[in-house]
Amino acid sequence: MMETLQEIQDFFHKGYVDYRPNLTVDCAIFGYHDGELQLLLVKNKIITAWCLPGGFVRKDESLDQAATRITAERAGIGNLFFKQFKAFGDPGRNEPRGAFDPEKLFELVHVRLEEDTWLTGETVSVGYYAITDIVNAKPTADFLSSECAWFSVDKLPPLGFDHDEIVREALFAIRMHMYHFPIGKNLLQQKFTLKEIKQFYEVMSGKTLNASNFPNKLISLGLIVKLDEKRNIGAHRSPTYYKFDEETYEQALKEGLVLA
Repeated sequence: MMETLQEIQDFFHKGYVDYRPNLTVDCAIFGYHDGELQLLLVKNKIITAWCLPGGFVRKDESLDQAATRITAERAGIGNLFFKQFKAFGDPGRNEPRGAFDPEKLFELVHVRLEEDTWLTGETVSVGYYAITDIVNAKPTADFLSSECAWFSVDKLPPLGFDHDEIVREALFAIRMHMYHFPIGKNLLQQKFTLKEIKQFYEVMSGKTLNASNFPNKLISLGLIVKLDEKRNIGAHRSPTYYKFDEETYEQALKEGLVLA
């Protein structure tokens, strides 16, 4: 993460030495908390619209490594489940459409962008999504960011560039992938009820699931196992706790499965 004025100036003037011009990643970092799906957004001091966390890919890292680095920098947490889902390269996609403030850039870092700088060309961005528990994540705004905050996916502010499209595609991808990869282990408590895991998958998928068929599917796959413990919430209302089976879960993440 660039934190000093000198590092920022070096990036603008000769970032092409360390970074790949015209290639970026944008990360849609989703969080789940209290039955709500949220998205992490960044407000840039120069590009005034809210945007997805993203950045240029270094020459010494792969696309996945770049996504991991940026996710860790923005969400403040590592070891997230993330996947590449689509590349975005329509002509004019990185045009700020009037949102770029050159005077603010000069005020902050004493740099003026020339028309032929390495930063002004058309870029292709590779989209990734990541999923995290909002309680444990620590959103971090970098030197050029004024804010870094969570928003409900149902109440997103207007986004800069083509990030509205990236978010739509990320949601579509995550809702397709969740039936083949178990993604709830880091988003639910260590032990949970069948009602809670059903609610989680309903929020993530945007669909109403059968109250018994879906949890039974998870049990039959060996993905979750029953505990000898119940939640005490009153007479005749003591649902049994379950947990993810670690070995089955890790294998399913690598090889996939079918939940639908």
